[in-house]
Amino acid sequence: MNDLRSKKAIVTGATQGLGFAMAEALCEEGVTVCILDISPKLPEVIESFKEKGYDVHGVQADLSQVEKITNYFGAALEKLDGDIDILVNNAGIHKPLPAEELSLSDFKRVLDVNVVAVFELARLAAAKMKQNQKGKIINIASVLAVQGGFNATAYSASKGAVAQLTKSLSNEWAKDGINVNAIAPGYYNTELNTHILTDEARYQDLISRVPAGRFGEPKEIGGMIKFLASDLSDFVSGALLPVDGGFLGR
Repeated sequence: MNDLRSKKAIVTGATQGLGFAMAEALCEEGVTVCILDISPKLPEVIESFKEKGYDVHGVQADLSQVEKITNYFGAALEKLDGDIDILVNNAGIHKPLPAEELSLSDFKRVLDVNVVAVFELARLAAAKMKQNQKGKIINIASVLAVQGGFNATAYSASKGAVAQLTKSLSNEWAKDGINVNAIAPGYYNTELNTHILTDEARYQDLISRVPAGRFGEPKEIGGMIKFLASDLSDFVSGALLPVDGGFLGR
């Protein structure tokens, strides 16, 4: 995708799992990427990207500290020479507990990372994108934006909010050349799903509901990221696009 070459992107939560695969997919197309992540592995991950010849930078960021998000964004923008074409709001957390066992503080922290940080980063990115009358904001929701899940009250509530936030931001910014869309990943072989992958009964129950008959591999999210980041999606806005092996169509 020649239109992506030399574009600049911020990807949150990209030191592992789907986020790593998303960042790598953009790098494959010549995009300069800055990763925002809380993980202490960030320098190691950045180095691994650079060894592949990719132009990648990093900013250590705890997105639950919402009052610092403007500073995190500013630091990332500086590493991208003051410009941004693509924002991927991938960072998310999950506390898989029954509702009565989930503390209010944990519920709020999930919403801060999964919703408030998405909102604030989108606003900051849009302010820059409006100057060029073009930009791509890709929010990562979940199939639990549609379904309730199990032991996932905070997570499913947050991802439902992301889906609705995406529509509202699209309504405001599409006229400015900014495409705001959301991806709804299904179940993947990632660390976020360790609690499922280690529970054979739960795993088999979910597999039986996936027409593809398996969990996805992280690299399989890359095609949708490339599409939504590119000019091919210029008339796609406000959409929630599943990449789930058919799970939501079951």
